Amino acid sequence: MRVALAAALVWAGSAPGAARQETATAPARDEGGAALPARPREVTLEVERSIRRGLEYLAAQQNRDGSWRSRGGVGTYPVAMTALSGLALLSSGSTPTQGPYAKNVSAALTFILKSARRDGLIAQLEEEGHCMHGHGFALLFLAECFGMEEDPRRLAEIRLALQRGVALTGASQSAAGGWLYTPNSGGDEGSVTVTQVQALRAARNAGIAVPKKIITDAMKYLENSANPDGGIRYQVSDSGPSRPALAAAAVVCWMNAGEHDNPLCKKALGFVERTLAPNVQNNVRYFGHYFYAHLYMAQAMYLAGDAKWLPYYKSIADTLVNRQEDDGSWDGDQVGPTYGTAVALIILQLPYRNLPIMQR
Repeated sequence: MRVALAAALVWAGSAPGAARQETATAPARDEGGAALPARPREVTLEVERSIRRGLEYLAAQQNRDGSWRSRGGVGTYPVAMTALSGLALLSSGSTPTQGPYAKNVSAALTFILKSARRDGLIAQLEEEGHCMHGHGFALLFLAECFGMEEDPRRLAEIRLALQRGVALTGASQSAAGGWLYTPNSGGDEGSVTVTQVQALRAARNAGIAVPKKIITDAMKYLENSANPDGGIRYQVSDSGPSRPALAAAAVVCWMNAGEHDNPLCKKALGFVERTLAPNVQNNVRYFGHYFYAHLYMAQAMYLAGDAKWLPYYKSIADTLVNRQEDDGSWDGDQVGPTYGTAVALIILQLPYRNLPIMQR
């Protein structure tokens, strides 16, 4: 599950700190006494400052060609890192044309579009051997931008890349309903599968035709990967242990599909709550994927409602604030600070509700 991470996002709304009538608190003031915009009730001033530092760090690390790279110890994945970083900036409320990070988002969009091939695959040469995670995240990012881009020519480019990308994803699905690290491999595993499921849903939300059978078969793959304890194993064909991170990702897929009452969803959520905790970082249950696990658990707990979400967010926010580096970054899962910072920002900015696919 190298570089196994994910998120599915669309249509940015207001920037961090923008007032939300139903959840906003009274305006706070910064160190200089200047008034700060109202915040969602669960976001403290300390968390808001942490978010702003993280956004500033991430924007400063963007390359001239619009890309980000991992800078970690598991290889370079420019499409995956660029898509996740772009999604983190979209989470702040910026779009390709508006907001403080509009230029960064637009440059990231340009890079992703240039990485989109005629056969539908979105990848750079250096990541061809492990490209389907990045392909899925790129589809998510393009789907989000499609709802915000104002240039008709650019919209046409995005639509074409999405249509080709969805077709490649469909053609790459295994007989069991999942996906593996490269197209047409014929294999499958859980983390790539959930990435493709969220990408397909985001594309469909953006108006791109997605054959129903592809998603139906993918959801069946997750059902068939469930263990008796409620967790999800690495591959449908093996008999290995349950992976809490994959269980959290499966919960999100079920909830995105409106299947909150699915017994498998409820059982998987219970398993996740028993096995994952925000303030426990060096736990064998994470299989080395703490940031990956909480990218999905955060979505699952938010979609499950305030009774679960509010205490969870306080715990994960406190943990992430304490783990943030002096330069504003987070070093995530040995993948590097680009990945860690992008994922942390997506988690911390969930209360701003700028990502409708994650909304209740």
